[in-house]
Amino acid sequence: MNILINDVPHTLPPGAKLSDALVLINATPPFAAAVNRQFVPRSNYASHPLRPEDRIEVIRPVTGG
Repeated sequence: MNILINDVPHTLPPGAKLSDALVLINATPPFAAAVNRQFVPRSNYASHPLRPEDRIEVIRPVTGG
């Protein structure tokens, strides 16, 4: 299935979970994730199902002033 991660197209197998997408891009903490603009708690990454054309955003904290 085709998905977008931070506006970059990726392909995952049917039945993939959010955690699979995060592994695909080698996401390392700290970060937050949202699917179709809905925040997903870290505890749900492994159980959150993805659907074709989902848009995933991986957001990293920014420091400074």
